[in-house]
Amino acid sequence: MSQESVALEGKIWSKQAWIGVIGLGYVGLPLVKLFLTKGFRVIGFDIDPKKVNSLNKGQSYIRHISTQELREFLKKKAFRASGDFAGLRKMDVIIICVPTPLDAHKNPDLSYVLGTTRVIAKHLRKGQLVILESTTYPGTTDEEMLPILSQRGLRPGRDFFLAFSPEREDPGNRSYSTGTIPKVVGGLTPDCRRLVKLLYDQIMLRTVPVSSTRVAEAVKLLENIFRSVNIALVNELKIIFERMGIDIWEVIQAASSKPFGFMPFYPGPGYGGHCIPVDPYYLTYKAKEVDYPTKFIELAGEINTRMPFYVVNKTIEALNRRGKSICHSRVLVLGLAYKRDIDDTRESPALKIMSVFLDKGARVAYNDPFVARCAGHREYPGLDLRSVPLTALRLRKSDAVIIATDHSAYDYNWIARHAPLVVDTRNAIKRKRKNVIKA
Repeated sequence: MSQESVALEGKIWSKQAWIGVIGLGYVGLPLVKLFLTKGFRVIGFDIDPKKVNSLNKGQSYIRHISTQELREFLKKKAFRASGDFAGLRKMDVIIICVPTPLDAHKNPDLSYVLGTTRVIAKHLRKGQLVILESTTYPGTTDEEMLPILSQRGLRPGRDFFLAFSPEREDPGNRSYSTGTIPKVVGGLTPDCRRLVKLLYDQIMLRTVPVSSTRVAEAVKLLENIFRSVNIALVNELKIIFERMGIDIWEVIQAASSKPFGFMPFYPGPGYGGHCIPVDPYYLTYKAKEVDYPTKFIELAGEINTRMPFYVVNKTIEALNRRGKSICHSRVLVLGLAYKRDIDDTRESPALKIMSVFLDKGARVAYNDPFVARCAGHREYPGLDLRSVPLTALRLRKSDAVIIATDHSAYDYNWIARHAPLVVDTRNAIKRKRKNVIKA
């Protein structure tokens, strides 16, 4: 063990280590909160001055981080937000929680990770632990980040320490929170692994050390590819069974009675969130280096990304049967978040559904109790709408109401009573009605 690792270990044990979290979004901010509740001091770094100013005023912009909690931490001077990255030099631990999106051709966009790494390299000093939490392909930490961080002559595993620990955030999950989800950790060297495990041992119920950063990177991809493939399977079965006159929801319910060998997945209008629609393509990209085509993974992606078009086509067919054209029809989308009872709209299929309807000339509105405004999405720059009040009159005047997200706040029987046509993509309305179609 190097002198630097021993010193950092002591700071972590005593909770005297300063924690710097870069990226204050749905991953970074809950992590900040967890470190603070466990007695660490934290500075959150972000390039967005609106986020920085909001947090320093004690105003949270993420639903499950309360303003009251935030103000208590600010009052104790245990936390502040900053846009001055020169402050990274004072941190003992630096955790990267920045986006890893896809470009227009579904290739990995590591610009946020590598740009952040270059900023860290400018301020890197001996005795610091750098951890990447952003999902990426195997080799990012040791092949892409390490050369940048080592360019000033600091030795990895002796002067500074490098690790990967995939985020496993699940917004809206009432059973598991940031601190109760087991934490996978992989280090560049044995000392790196020991330190990253020690750090997360202070805040997590359980850590799961693996042999390398590459294994840790692969773990997150496996988790999300598993979900992507199974969601695609059940979405395809939904379409097939519909043509056979079979209710996929009844099939899943009955199959779930088997106590072994089956895990239920549920169909929908597509998939959303930052992880599942994006992560599989990171492995697809990296697999090209070992000359292996990822046909299975790519096919799942194709099926899932087609589902919003399936919903639109089902709506158009239903309107045609009622003698209406989609052009100039009033379409009301219920639920903009990518899943129930959260405010996260990243990669939400509802965005694609609204965009396609608008392209076809429909007059589109949406309601979501958690999302007041829909704007600023990189893939949908033309979308700029505000959530409209959900009233009986609005339902009656809508030509089609699309249940895109099954928020528990909605009274679905009331919606079905007042809307002339409901396209239910989530099986939210269990009772069969003439004006309700499943999609």
